[in-house]
Amino acid sequence: MSNVLLLTSAREPPADILPSLGLLAHTVRVGPVTAGQAATSPAPDAILLDARRDLMLARRVLLALRSSANPVPVIAIVTDGGWAGVSADWGADDLLLHTAGPGEVEARLRLAISRRTQSAAQMPDEIRSGGLVVNESTYSARIHGRSLDLTFKEFELLKFLVQHPGRVFTRAQLLQEVWGYDYFGGTRTVDVHVRRLRAKLGAENEALIGTVRNVGYRFVPVKGPTGNPGERAPDFADDGEAAAAGPALPQPATAHADR
Repeated sequence: MSNVLLLTSAREPPADILPSLGLLAHTVRVGPVTAGQAATSPAPDAILLDARRDLMLARRVLLALRSSANPVPVIAIVTDGGWAGVSADWGADDLLLHTAGPGEVEARLRLAISRRTQSAAQMPDEIRSGGLVVNESTYSARIHGRSLDLTFKEFELLKFLVQHPGRVFTRAQLLQEVWGYDYFGGTRTVDVHVRRLRAKLGAENEALIGTVRNVGYRFVPVKGPTGNPGERAPDFADDGEAAAAGPALPQPATAHADR
């Protein structure tokens, strides 16, 4: 038996939202459709998100849960018409038709919980690349033992790039992945944060974040066997980035609010 959190904006009882759920022995708690509900006590084993009537709201909540590193699996409840509207980049662990039978509901819950449990056991808290260490649990980063004083978005951007070494991301993709769909700022926000990251990494390590002209950015892992900066792939400067960057800015001693 699992503790299940049902997030819904409907006033109808859980038995009307997902009838098969009432036939299973799970403990079901109902909450509003907000990402903050995932952190409520007691911690749920799984979250069922009612996406039958408002797919856009469901998408925003799913993306918010993903960006907050939510450890609880989330299964979206959809209608036949909504099934085709959900894409993989929303971050749902699984989809479930509201008419699904009890056997299917039980199996999807069990498998989603099992996958997340195994993934959490295998996922290290630290991501390492040469002398760079990014700790997801403490939201901290070090380069050759030196702590980096990063704002929240600087950390999230660095972490995302390090998680995909060598892969090139456009500015629009980075805005979507790090800032989220609801952010309305321009893509030059990415340029500014990359420039600040490079400054904090230091001149000898700034090439870890490479630029591909007219495309975007990538993390360039150290190729040398030691922790010191070694041979790296060439960096291709971006004229647009240089124009947006302007003169180097002094770095503050402490982190301030970041967008």
